[in-house]
Amino acid sequence: MTFRKVNIFILVLAVVIFLLVLHHNILGLSDLLKRELSDSSPLGLQPIDFIPEAPQRLMDDQSDREIPVVITASDDRLGGVIAAVNSIHQNTKSNVAFHIVTLNDTVDHLRSWLSKTSLKNVKYRILDFDPHMLDGKVRIDSEMPDSIKPLTFAKFYLPNWVPNAEKAIYLDDDVIVQDDILELYNTKLQPGHAAAFSDDCDSTTNKFAVRGAGNQYNYIGFLDYKKEAIRKLSMKASTCSFNPGVFVANLTEWKLQNITKDLEKWMALNVVEEIYSRTLAGSITTPPLLIVFYKRHSNIDPMWNVRHLGSSAGKRYSPQFVKAAKLLHWNGHFKPWGRTASYAEVWEKWYIPDPTNKFNLIRRHTDIYETK
Repeated sequence: MTFRKVNIFILVLAVVIFLLVLHHNILGLSDLLKRELSDSSPLGLQPIDFIPEAPQRLMDDQSDREIPVVITASDDRLGGVIAAVNSIHQNTKSNVAFHIVTLNDTVDHLRSWLSKTSLKNVKYRILDFDPHMLDGKVRIDSEMPDSIKPLTFAKFYLPNWVPNAEKAIYLDDDVIVQDDILELYNTKLQPGHAAAFSDDCDSTTNKFAVRGAGNQYNYIGFLDYKKEAIRKLSMKASTCSFNPGVFVANLTEWKLQNITKDLEKWMALNVVEEIYSRTLAGSITTPPLLIVFYKRHSNIDPMWNVRHLGSSAGKRYSPQFVKAAKLLHWNGHFKPWGRTASYAEVWEKWYIPDPTNKFNLIRRHTDIYETK
C-alpha cells in the first residue's frame, strides 16, 4: 500500500469517527430537550414560579381568589356603607366579596339600595346579627338604653361571617378606600398573629397632622389600671393602643386561639368589675381587643388607616396627604354624611343616592347634612 493510500484511509477513518461522535451527541441533546419539554408548559415555556423574584403583586393579580371584606350596616348609617363599598369596588379588579352584617329591620332597605343602583353587580351577602349574642357581656346604662350599638361588636365574631375563609378584612362603615384593596389584603401577618392593626403611635399622625390628635394613644386611656384584673396582666400602661376600625385577620389563627371566647370573657368581666377606663378614649369595643391582642398583633401600613377625620370639623390633614391616603377613616363624631365633617366632598364622590329616598343628603354651601 502506497503512502498516498494510507493517508486516504486515515482520513476516511477520522471522518467516520467524527460522524459517530456527532450522532451520539445529537441523540443526547434530543433526549435532554425531550426531558425539559416534558417538564414545562405545552409551549415549552418554564412555569412562572421559576422566574427569579417575580413581583408579589403580579402573582396575586393573576389569582382569582376571593377577598372577603366584612362591614357592618345600621339603618341610620347605610349611606356610609354604600360609599365604602362603591369606593372599594371601583378601585380594584380583584374578586372582592362583601359580607355585610346588619339587623333584621335594615335588610330590605340595604338590599334595595344595592340592587337598584350601579352596585347591583357587586358580589355580596347580607348577614343578620343577633343582639342576644351580647346578653351578659355588655353593661347597659339604664338612663341611656340605646347607647349600646350591637353592630359595633360584630368584629368580635368575624369567623361567624366568613366561616370558610382563611383571611379577611374588617372595615368600619365610615371609610373610603382610594387604592386597590388587594394591597391591604396582602398584609403580611407574623406567625401566630391572628390580626394586623394600625397602631395609634404610628408616624402618619405625627408627621402630617395639622393639629394634635387630642386623644389618648395608649392603654391607660382605655383600661382602668387601678383594677386588680388589669394589673395582673402586666401590660405597660404606656403601650400604644391601636385602631380596630380597619384590620386584617388570619381567621385560621383566630379560631385556633379562641379569640372570640377571650373577647367575650373580658366583656363579661367588665360588666361585673368595670375594668374599662372611666375616661374612655374611644369605643367600648376597643378595650377587650387591646387586652387580647397585647403584643400579639401585626401592623398594617398606616396609609391604609388615615383616621381622625371625624374627630373635629376642622381639617387635620393637608389636601395633598388626603389625596395620597389609601384609606380615609372618619372615626369620631363628625361623619361625612351627617354633621359638618372635614373632606366630606371626598366622601361624597363615592356616595350613591338612595333609590328609596329614605336616606338623603343635602349640600348647603360646603357642608353635608343628613335628612331622614
